Amino acid sequence: MDNVTLARATMGTSLGFHIVFAVLGVGLPLLMLTAEGLWLRTKDDVWLKLARRWSKAFGILFAVGAVSGTTLSFELGLLWPRFMAFSGAIFGLPFTAEGFAFFIEAIFLGLYLYGWNRLSPVVHWLTSIPIAVSGALSSVFVVMANAWMNSPSGFHLDSSGRLLDVDPVAAALNASTPTEDPHMLVSAYVVTGFLVAAVYAVGILRRRDDALHRRGLVLGMSMAAVAIVLAGITGDTSARFIYQAQPAKFAAMEGLYQTVRGAPIHLGGIPIDSEHRVVGAIEIPYLLSLLAALDPSAEVRGLDSFPPNDRPNPVLVHLSFDTMAGLGTLIGLTAALFWLLVIYRRRIPLSRRLLWLIVAAGPASVVAMEAGWFVTEFGRQPWIVYGILRTSEAATTAPALGPTFVIFFAIYIGLAITTARLLLLQARRNRAST
Repeated sequence: MDNVTLARATMGTSLGFHIVFAVLGVGLPLLMLTAEGLWLRTKDDVWLKLARRWSKAFGILFAVGAVSGTTLSFELGLLWPRFMAFSGAIFGLPFTAEGFAFFIEAIFLGLYLYGWNRLSPVVHWLTSIPIAVSGALSSVFVVMANAWMNSPSGFHLDSSGRLLDVDPVAAALNASTPTEDPHMLVSAYVVTGFLVAAVYAVGILRRRDDALHRRGLVLGMSMAAVAIVLAGITGDTSARFIYQAQPAKFAAMEGLYQTVRGAPIHLGGIPIDSEHRVVGAIEIPYLLSLLAALDPSAEVRGLDSFPPNDRPNPVLVHLSFDTMAGLGTLIGLTAALFWLLVIYRRRIPLSRRLLWLIVAAGPASVVAMEAGWFVTEFGRQPWIVYGILRTSEAATTAPALGPTFVIFFAIYIGLAITTARLLLLQARRNRAST
């Protein structure tokens, strides 16, 4: 593999690993805040027990996430030197703000973890609010930088390509931020909700059908149900923005090769790039134009309207998009079924089939989120800064990237195994204490 491919593989592996911890860092504090708040209101110790257990798990996840996040910051400079030389002064503001949010989260997490028996109940609960807020803000600030890569703004270039009139605020508040930020934020709550619900569904399937597992299941499914609806709304808004701002990415997402009016949507299928068509797809006439422009006869540009070297890979982008949308729909239907049964039966549904669906929805939500990031990153190619700097021009020329990739991959495998073992040990201790 060449340096560009190795740099992308190393960065992609790091991002794919770190993002799981990042989204749990956004969602778990909100669940902790909610559970402890319910304990303060009801004085029911089951809520307190949930908050304590989640705080211990969050401490482990936060530590591993901090390590993998730090690795990413080093990789930006080591693997993409020209990109950082060009863009560092432009989106330094959101990265700096994310650093402040991280430190606030770390400070209050320390107070929260070590303050259970040292602070009054209300004060202890109040310390969880900055954790939840700063965790969400960290996501917002980091995604601002990625949004800028999709919609670069806040600067001018002179005739020799030098930066002039850099405006970090305008760069942070670029055109992609209003759609990309909300979608990523609610996706974090989707993943957290379904993963937490899956954990307690497994417990109930293993005959630990008690109040703690039922409430953990309900709280997780509450977050998941609200967030999946918001994810659908923000995702639709984001796709409509991409139709206008990044038409090549939009065409790749939908596997559309020819520019047409009244464009059909392709559900499933595999793009055959050499033949400029999609095989095996369910085609619904006019629906793509309707969803993109709210007009069934609107024109949608196809991949053939762009030079070959300016097109993203339609196979990767289309399959990633279908994976995200398909799994998102299925887990959304799972949440809808759960809550419809709650309303109809007026009790928590605990049939084994439904519980297994919830168990499957946990990892499915992670896959859907990762696939969404694939759409964002693969769809922007061949640009690292859309329309300005190509990925091939931004990668390092340093040697030995192959061994570097292998080393990083091994480190992440080790971190994943260690994290899993720590969480399982904590779960055993929790069971032993009940």
